Amino acid sequence: MNWTSEIADILETDNQCLGTVVAVQANFYQVKLEKNHNSVKNTRENLPDFLLCTRRSRLKKIGQKVMVGDRVIIEDPDWVGGRGAVAEVLPRETELDRPPIANANQVMLIFALAEPDLDPVALTRFLVKAESTGLDICLCLSKCDLVSATKMEEWRTQISEWGYEPFFISVQTEAGLGVEKNSSNSLWEKLRNKITVISGPSGVGKSSLINYLIPNVNLRVSAVSGKLSRGRHTTRHVELFELPNGGLLADTPGFNQPQLDCEPIELAYLFPEARKFLAEGSCQFSDCLHRDEPNCVVRGEWDRYEYYLMFLEEAIARQEVLQQKPDAESNMKAKMSSGGKQKFEPKLASKKYRRSSRKVEHQKLQDLCEELDEFS
Repeated sequence: MNWTSEIADILETDNQCLGTVVAVQANFYQVKLEKNHNSVKNTRENLPDFLLCTRRSRLKKIGQKVMVGDRVIIEDPDWVGGRGAVAEVLPRETELDRPPIANANQVMLIFALAEPDLDPVALTRFLVKAESTGLDICLCLSKCDLVSATKMEEWRTQISEWGYEPFFISVQTEAGLGVEKNSSNSLWEKLRNKITVISGPSGVGKSSLINYLIPNVNLRVSAVSGKLSRGRHTTRHVELFELPNGGLLADTPGFNQPQLDCEPIELAYLFPEARKFLAEGSCQFSDCLHRDEPNCVVRGEWDRYEYYLMFLEEAIARQEVLQQKPDAESNMKAKMSSGGKQKFEPKLASKKYRRSSRKVEHQKLQDLCEELDEFS
């Protein structure tokens, strides 16, 4: 990623350098160095591409988290040992909670056309969730080699009516990938010099696509379950991978149904079709939910209106639960029924006397070491 001169000017001493956090595990941060800055270029030749860093304890004291995608200042780099310490986190342009990623530019949703078959309700749910982030959306429909050209064109027409122009790709045949690498309208160009968050259900080919785009990554992939027609989870944590032509990909753990957490009044704005209606006119009531209110400009026979009403019921149910019990969100979990509807159930009580895991104990030990280093 390119750093502006204003950001570069904040480096105060020669023992500081800039980088982007590409992975977080326990209290360690894998940071990709920005080598264009003079403080790094003039240090030595053959610098490492990455430094394994800890976080200064003063950042913990002020509650400053370090996320994947953060631009950070590293102090006292150990070039030989490949170590350093994160001293400051630069202001974030964007921030996502789930998955926890900073400075992302767009969301790339990946859905399969077959194996498993494309479900328009599930696709809409992911699109609505992606719209709620405020980031640009890039939609990829994978495994296009498993469907006919006629079927593919039907999906293109339908999804275009929704307001999206999907990329049809196949890792097996390289359709939509290899021959269009240098095209201005290609997927490669869409990803260039951006931080892209990849999301979608398990088993649709996210890891396979990343392995194709970045051959040296070698992510683990798994077959689709025959009984459930679902994929098995292969991605366990968030990590950024560098594209050969510039840009970073954030692979995220797959999940089958994301939880919609928007307010009922906001839901319509997460559908491009409804946004278009609202831009061309206005409803009679400012708090119109576009169900049976008079003089509503959104209510009508558009393709995904049925899905809108389904998600609206979920949003209203969630709002009612939170109003009755303000802390209910932390005590409730969302569960998806076989009909595609979401309902809330209470979480099981945590085990009061459960023994701490070794990971937790390791984190506590690492925090103690950081504090001791700070006072030494």
